Amino acid sequence: MKKIIWSMLWMITAMSAEEVYATFQVEAQKSANLAFSSSGIVQKVTVDVGSEVKKEDILSTLQNDDLKVMLEGAQVALKYAKLDYDRQVKVKKIIDQSQFDQYAFKYENAKVQAAYQKSLLDKTVLRAPFDGVIYEKSLEEGDVVSGAMIRTLLKIQSTHERKLILEFDQKYHAKVKVGDLFKYKIDGDEKMHEGKISKIHPVVNMENRKVIAEVEAKDLMVGLFGQGTIIADDK
Repeated sequence: MKKIIWSMLWMITAMSAEEVYATFQVEAQKSANLAFSSSGIVQKVTVDVGSEVKKEDILSTLQNDDLKVMLEGAQVALKYAKLDYDRQVKVKKIIDQSQFDQYAFKYENAKVQAAYQKSLLDKTVLRAPFDGVIYEKSLEEGDVVSGAMIRTLLKIQSTHERKLILEFDQKYHAKVKVGDLFKYKIDGDEKMHEGKISKIHPVVNMENRKVIAEVEAKDLMVGLFGQGTIIADDK
């Protein structure tokens, strides 16, 4: 009896669902083009194509000894400006307000200058924006880069996380929903995969009148393509 009931439920579900044909291409869940926003000579490159990195790992640095010295000087100035300011705070009640304001100004200005010098130094260090793998590299030690003519030096993509960019006929735009099952095959591979619609883009591609949707996946090679079926449940 239970088998009969489950069979009937399956048939009802199948009758209420519609299969929507879709093609797709594999893209990285995250990707970024990396470049220096500062000018200088490349001092060190710590990665190559295929290198796996963690967020904030240093990928490359420019020659920056002069900026390090300037930052140290700004930090020393800040240290003594703070000492002067702290001394004035202790006697604030018995000194002229304008005199106290001068020390306060010097202290605040020293903080700004130290932060500015640090920001200049930070621009000479290229860091990973997220965990990922380097898949393109176009710089070597000794190269000259210009902050005025920014060009991509490294490309990074998420290590394992992928997304399938689906396209299906616009006539199904009201039937396909987030959460619908997508059964698919990679071109050249007979293995069947499954995933769920995670996002539907709010506009139709004007060139081919297709709706674009996304399905999350893992460890597929970026650039692969294939086809499959969305199980659009009318319920």
